[in-house]
Amino acid sequence: MDASTLSELRKPRPYPAVSVLMPTHRSAPGNRQDPIRLRNLLAEARRRLHDDVRVTGGTADHVVHALERAAAEIDLRHASDGLVLFAAPDGEHHAFTISQPVDERVVVDTGFATRDLVAAYTRSPRYWLLSLSDQCTRLWSGQGEELAEHTRDGFPIVPEPAEEIDAGKMARRSARDSEEEPHRRAARDVVAALDRVLARDRRPVIVAGVTRHQAFFDEAAGSHIRPAGRVDGSYEGAAPSTLIEAARPALHAYEDLREVGVLAELEAARSIQRYAGGLPEVARLVEEGRGEHLVVERGYYAPAVRTGGELVPVDGMPGVLKGADVVDDVVDDVIETALEYGGEVTFVSDGFLVDHGRIALVTRY
Repeated sequence: MDASTLSELRKPRPYPAVSVLMPTHRSAPGNRQDPIRLRNLLAEARRRLHDDVRVTGGTADHVVHALERAAAEIDLRHASDGLVLFAAPDGEHHAFTISQPVDERVVVDTGFATRDLVAAYTRSPRYWLLSLSDQCTRLWSGQGEELAEHTRDGFPIVPEPAEEIDAGKMARRSARDSEEEPHRRAARDVVAALDRVLARDRRPVIVAGVTRHQAFFDEAAGSHIRPAGRVDGSYEGAAPSTLIEAARPALHAYEDLREVGVLAELEAARSIQRYAGGLPEVARLVEEGRGEHLVVERGYYAPAVRTGGELVPVDGMPGVLKGADVVDDVVDDVIETALEYGGEVTFVSDGFLVDHGRIALVTRY
């Protein structure tokens, strides 16, 4: 999942676009029931499509087959906390596992139910981890405590062997320059590939490698790509768990600096009257399309009641409010609306916005 994929998934689809969402279990014995629950949900989707007078039998079958293909892409023996399946009439299908629970449901609409994906995407810290090496430079996609190798956009990158470099050019250089030229060429290739990735999905970049490799990378990157942190040492062939452990201090240091910067930005916005704090005011301005930068405490969830066009946060479980227009978690709704209007969303540690009502906004005007 990246920003461009999420944006594409949130676009309208021809009816019926079907979403199947199901909580899953990471281990036994809970995960033994997951295949049964999934079969039941797929059967419910099939029934609803065939009972829908707006859907022809052929279209219903196409969507059901697409859902089944999406389900087949997931190994429920190694699931996370939530499963999300999408399918559309043209055969389009997607499958995602996310590290937060979801409410079990089947949604048939003119678009996919992406709210849980948005919440998972925005609430977990995301970063790139670049592991430099003479043998193979790899790029890893990090989200929270999960790390997966990125194998697109030219990665992994294997340096060109020295003997394949133009011998005439090599002869005209000093011995040291000749020895370093393959590393410089490799560094330029890495920077070019990383630049393509960041153009689509900009995140902080942690660079791991020995001092010599990091120096070549910095030379090629110039001021265009500035690492958010560094990990010294060679991690060629290291397991994801080892890489996460090594990168954790750099990530924590980056998060601390970033939060201080966000707080300064909020105070600056307040001084020029482009600031809002607290859920009711922030929600109203975001719905008006005025949100430039939304800042939220990572653990902030809040049910709310919509009265007179305004959202009023409530305590306790929303289910006890009979007859009211209740939004289960208005914070996630505000986040999704801010993204729809092209705003930036930043999460900070719980308690960091205690003087701002746990949620704050820099407005466009």
